[in-house]
Amino acid sequence: MSASTTANAHLWPDSPVGEARSLIEQGKPNDATSLLQTLIDEGRGGLLARTALVDALIALNDEQGALHIAREAVALYPNVAAAIVSLGDALIAANGLPAAIAEYQRALRLDPVNTGARYRAGCTWLEAGEPEKALQEFAHIESAEAPPQMQGKVAQAEAMRIAPRSNPNYVRHLFDQFSCDYDARMLVQLKYCAPAVLRELASLVMPGISANSLVILDLGCGTGLTGEAFRDMAVRLNGVDLSPAMLMKARERGIYSELTVGDIEQFLRTQTGRYDLIVAGDTLVYLGNLERVFSGAAAGLAPNGQFLFTVECGEAADFELGLKRRWCHSEAYLRRLASEHNFAVTGLMPCHPRTESGVPVNGLAVALAKLN
Repeated sequence: MSASTTANAHLWPDSPVGEARSLIEQGKPNDATSLLQTLIDEGRGGLLARTALVDALIALNDEQGALHIAREAVALYPNVAAAIVSLGDALIAANGLPAAIAEYQRALRLDPVNTGARYRAGCTWLEAGEPEKALQEFAHIESAEAPPQMQGKVAQAEAMRIAPRSNPNYVRHLFDQFSCDYDARMLVQLKYCAPAVLRELASLVMPGISANSLVILDLGCGTGLTGEAFRDMAVRLNGVDLSPAMLMKARERGIYSELTVGDIEQFLRTQTGRYDLIVAGDTLVYLGNLERVFSGAAAGLAPNGQFLFTVECGEAADFELGLKRRWCHSEAYLRRLASEHNFAVTGLMPCHPRTESGVPVNGLAVALAKLN
């Protein structure tokens, strides 16, 4: 080796990747990134160096950098599960939950006994609000190989499975995925008419309302289809929805005074405004127990204010989860909640808010007036 080469050579530790991993654990991802990037640039870094670099970049909150390195690793090692798992990790860091699930599943097809991929798949399904799928993944992991956190994850999934409402993460990711073509899918494919039904109901129970006179809250506003139906009545129109992607579409309509990303139960519990009208088109189908919604609506309405919503009909005494993971409610349950929360039922009519597989869905359009 020449003197020049010797002077420029790096004095690598015995295991540079191990050293980098140690630096990440010590909270020094910058140092780990520098070490690993130099190793790769010199042609001395293989798959382990690249997956460690992905972890270092994630620790630095450099999600795009992590994705770049992870995709490069998969291109170099297309049939190695570890590379694909690393891409899944990078996608999680970049909020690409559905794509991450797909990558973990791809890794498991290559290596069905990969505990890391299996555990990550379970955790990701849990994050997406899919407890049954999460439990299926966890069940494949031998107890001796299970990470210490898995017991808590299993308990979380079990609790989610019996909760009296759809998990907020499930709803958010579901509608984030549908946001691009939501309007066309709903209006054309599913013959969605809940906004028009509620607008007709409003005309019946609120006759003579002047244009641009009401302060309105649109619960689960989505892309704004219900808000569009009520915009002529509103002096102020606010919306709340779990899905940021849906709210981006709603914002493009230019009809809302304020849009909030949030869970409607929490929003109603913490909001301090007073509304003349609260509407919820095809929103309460993602909640079983409506106690908190009725309580929050009663608190958020001005005296004589109206709460208008659609639900799907069920045969249970109160509510039940349907085959499409949408909650159904009984008329008796709605009337009981109305009475308990100081509402008068001013309108209740059968309707078909949408179709499912070409068949009209049986539902109810309900109008409740807050009593003084």
